[in-house]
Amino acid sequence: FSEPPKKAAAARASQPASAVTDRRFGKLPRVYVDMKYVLVTGGVVSGLGKGVTASSIGVLLKACGLRVTSIKIDPYLNTDAGTMSPFEHGEVFVLDDGGEVDLDLGNYERFLDIKLTRDNNITTGKIYQAVINKERKGDYLGKTVQVVPHITDEIQDWIERVAMNPVDGTDKPADVCVIELGGTIGDIESMPFIEALGQFSYRVGPGNFCLVHVSLVPVLTVVGEQKTKPTQHSVRGLRGLGLMPDILACRSTQPLEENVKLKLSQFCQVPVSNIVNLHDVTNIWHIPLLLRDQRAHEAILKVLGLWCVGKVPQEPKLSEWTERASRFDKLKSPVRIAMVGKYTGISDSYLSILKALLHASVALDRKLVVDWVPSCDLEDSAAVETPDAYEKAWGLLKGANGVLVPGGFGDRGVQGKILAAKHARENNVPYLGICLGMQIAVIEYARSVMKLRDANSTEFDPAAKTPCVIFMPEGSKTHMGATMRLGSRRTFFQVNNCKSAKLCMPMLTM
Repeated sequence: FSEPPKKAAAARASQPASAVTDRRFGKLPRVYVDMKYVLVTGGVVSGLGKGVTASSIGVLLKACGLRVTSIKIDPYLNTDAGTMSPFEHGEVFVLDDGGEVDLDLGNYERFLDIKLTRDNNITTGKIYQAVINKERKGDYLGKTVQVVPHITDEIQDWIERVAMNPVDGTDKPADVCVIELGGTIGDIESMPFIEALGQFSYRVGPGNFCLVHVSLVPVLTVVGEQKTKPTQHSVRGLRGLGLMPDILACRSTQPLEENVKLKLSQFCQVPVSNIVNLHDVTNIWHIPLLLRDQRAHEAILKVLGLWCVGKVPQEPKLSEWTERASRFDKLKSPVRIAMVGKYTGISDSYLSILKALLHASVALDRKLVVDWVPSCDLEDSAAVETPDAYEKAWGLLKGANGVLVPGGFGDRGVQGKILAAKHARENNVPYLGICLGMQIAVIEYARSVMKLRDANSTEFDPAAKTPCVIFMPEGSKTHMGATMRLGSRRTFFQVNNCKSAKLCMPMLTM
């Protein structure tokens, strides 16, 4: 049932998705494969850094000369991340095609220098929506539509289809697709994906699928010993669901002791050489270097059948990463940026902005210090209700070298942001307004300089007497999901000599 490699791409394109189903339903699974897959799962607790681990694995494989793409699976029922509060799931990362996706796709793009699409973020909502649409069209020919095989087949077909999309600016597909499964092994909402991925490992065959399981090795302060039992239970749960880890990536505060690795190897049935330790580091740019130093690339390439076959160099080239990580650790001269927003309680709410500031500060040999300023604490009402918070907020704002007001929704804290913009303008402090922050700057200038006291945005006041920012005509006022103008697109100026056009011209000629 195999086909020559040169014919595989053509066969893949010509074969309908319905032709690739479970053996139990009368059709044989495809056994030829162009793509290698690395699945990253997490156990014990969430927030272990699966996204950074998956990105770092991609960096390592790319440094070995392979083309790499990435897919993130989020088991929530939302169609996308667009309507989720940053407190719930961190920032919403916006792709070039306007897709509103999980923040981990931002990590993938930054680490791997690739451009992903909305289809690279799979959610339960998207999968069920696709299956229901097919059922309504009669694609299942009267079958009883079930989680297995229809949902699981849709997941596998989606992964296989998206993995073939070029992401590096060329027309060539990737060699390796790194898949991150969100959540933790054992979560109820992840079960259809676990089942689908178990089938998928059989579908693509041995030598084409590598499972990296990220787990926690905690240290109890009373005992002071690194405990392996949580990881043992996590791996046991994973195996009980039909997936066997090829590589263990163990998170810990300090480097793993050798006897701990031996114990994990014995009870998790993973070779010691395939157990890597991701201990706490000064910055995340050290993670690919940690993986390289522990020969993680060698372990992955061996599982994928790519080691010592003349297809890739045996040593990854990471000199640029080494220089950047070292440079970051040596930064001493600080630059203080006041981040004035509503979601200051969790830094992931503004992750992309933080990364952009970090990259800029490192390029200019400055140590970034971000002062989180809740915009509500800058308002006059806070001086009466929470005087300590009011004094602290204004102290941070006045001590900043720059002020940044990021995006947001709703009118809560807007007045505080207007006061921050006014402070920056009157004291000649550099100000950057992004999305809502730009609206704030326009409103503040209109009110304070142009003396338009009623100036406002129709987003906050639809009946504003002096609307200086209007609601986008194509935007929906009844639905909130996927209704905004987002992504990378051309903007055509009707007046070429206006100030906006002149500001854009230097960027267009760069």
